[in-house]
Amino acid sequence: QVQLVESGGGWVQVGGSLRLSCAASGRTFSRSAMGWFRQAPGADREFVATIDWRGGRTYYADSVKGRFTISRDNAKNTVYLQMNSLKPEDTAVYYCAARGEYASGAYRSSEYDYWGQGTQVTVSS
Repeated sequence: QVQLVESGGGWVQVGGSLRLSCAASGRTFSRSAMGWFRQAPGADREFVATIDWRGGRTYYADSVKGRFTISRDNAKNTVYLQMNSLKPEDTAVYYCAARGEYASGAYRSSEYDYWGQGTQVTVSS
């Protein structure tokens, strides 16, 4: 079992930065691939980024590539999403998610077993 709690969301102006954190509880975090997803009002949940359980492989949605960075600190049971050069279209509720043990990173939400409650990010022009 993995329980996830996101933090770090808020309001920011266009071009600004935010760092989201996702604190995990449970003994399997260090062996779990992690992902970030987001959902804007009226839209489907969409993939943002994923990182494998070792932290060596990362993948990003084209819309955030070059602006967002996913990372993890297994000693702190935490995964991060550094978001730079934010745009109004980045406004959404951001969710972190965990896969089962030793699974690779994935971009389909259906491949994740555990989800946090989400944190709101609002980018204002």
